[in-house]
Amino acid sequence: MSQTHTVTKDTTAGTLILGIAQTHEATKSQDTTAGTIVVENPVQAEDTYKYVHLLPHFSKDKYPPLQPFQHVDPAHRALKHANPRAFLDKATSVVELTPRLGTEVKGLNLATLDSDGRDQLALEVARRGLVVLRDQHDFIDHGPAFYKEFGSHFGRLHIHPASGHPDGFPEIHLVYRDEKSTFNFEIAESTTSCFWHSDVSYELQPPGLTTFFLLSQPETGGDTLFTSQVATLKNLSPQFVSFLRTLKAVHSGVEQANYSRSGKRGGIVRREPVENVHPVVRRHPVTGEEALYVNRQFTRRIVGLKKQESDAILNLLFSHIDATGDNQARLKWSPGTIALWDNRITAHSAVVDFKDSKERRHGARITPQAERPIPAWEGLNLNEEPGALY
Repeated sequence: MSQTHTVTKDTTAGTLILGIAQTHEATKSQDTTAGTIVVENPVQAEDTYKYVHLLPHFSKDKYPPLQPFQHVDPAHRALKHANPRAFLDKATSVVELTPRLGTEVKGLNLATLDSDGRDQLALEVARRGLVVLRDQHDFIDHGPAFYKEFGSHFGRLHIHPASGHPDGFPEIHLVYRDEKSTFNFEIAESTTSCFWHSDVSYELQPPGLTTFFLLSQPETGGDTLFTSQVATLKNLSPQFVSFLRTLKAVHSGVEQANYSRSGKRGGIVRREPVENVHPVVRRHPVTGEEALYVNRQFTRRIVGLKKQESDAILNLLFSHIDATGDNQARLKWSPGTIALWDNRITAHSAVVDFKDSKERRHGARITPQAERPIPAWEGLNLNEEPGALY
């Protein structure tokens, strides 16, 4: 799938350090044109670091608002195959991580999957929510041009409005922490580093199948938690689910952008933040399964309810997501591991527990967008203006 982006270049600012909830010690200056604090020093790493070419790069490129597009889920094509799981035939091990979520695969080379195999992989991820592939060094070492080609098979690639990327590849979202980083300043007043979310759910067309892997990792710690939003919904009483199907909620990227503009996240906003309205319960376009679609990081209010009502329902749902360990899987990373998950039916959280080790955690995410969330209840109108108040 081809795609084009209009970019406005500003070469005066150079590169910036990574702004994903951490910063390096650096000199800051005021960008009076954008009203943001710019961090001037790039992320540094030793010259011998294997993935130095994949360190976060920040230029002050500006992007226009994202435009709607028609998404065709490749998993639909896999349904036409006599054996939609044929891509697993060469695997040496296929094990379910939990009954409700996740499959771990060994002995399969993701880099060599053909178009049919990628379609079948998309279907497996849609059905299981999460697929973990071990020993994928070949894929990882192919580099960012290959990551981009691979991700484009599954949809239009998202460019994050406030994160670092490999130089020349804004479609690849990077995370980076090391001993010079300020670890998750926003959780300093929290009792936990875990914040469940679905990636960039504030977009009109949020991601579907998402690919993530670590280039460098601490010896222990830095795991990722996943939860099935399908199972989370099923845990609720039928009467309450019927009510939730009638609701829609505002997902906002404003707070994320404000953090970046403050200099706490690196000082860059490539695209003005948006808020969009999505169903509280969405339907997967391929499997037809219903999933809860709210998250603590980006969901701000329920449309049409008073503040106290909205807060009560959202806090109940957030706490429910936090507490249902029977729907969760914990991924312990090992070198060469790649995780693929469906952002439409899962939520996840990093575990930031490795600060004292002073080790590096450096990862890359490939984030194709999918369809606008489909309401589980067909009568739900998403096009009404949400209004400034509840």
